[in-house]
Amino acid sequence: MIEIFFDGACEPKNPGGTASYGFIVLKEKKELYSESGIIAKGERASNNVAEYGGLLKALRWLYKNNYQKQNITCCGDSKLVIEQMSGNWKIKKGLYVDWAYKCLEALKYFPNTSLEWIPKEENTKADRLSRDVL
Repeated sequence: MIEIFFDGACEPKNPGGTASYGFIVLKEKKELYSESGIIAKGERASNNVAEYGGLLKALRWLYKNNYQKQNITCCGDSKLVIEQMSGNWKIKKGLYVDWAYKCLEALKYFPNTSLEWIPKEENTKADRLSRDVL
């Protein structure tokens, strides 16, 4: 079982600041990999862009490391990302739209994937990664 925890931040203002992401990959509850970085700056940056950036970067890492056939749970504290990627909410408009469609495309490579919303308190490691890079 693979779990990914992803998060994003946009500081010092949202939108329009610096958007960063962080994610952690766990295999059987043990940390396998973690990463953080800057995903956008200025007028193309928002918290939602950062959240989607974290999910996309995690999925790309899983793909590069041949985890497509594994059972994967994607955990995030963004209700927007989880609900849109689960098909419960429509993707409407905003800076994040292109990122959302990239994530939908990436998810097609992972047939055994579920998405789970978690409270912010359960996502502290990914949150810290996303903020430390700022």
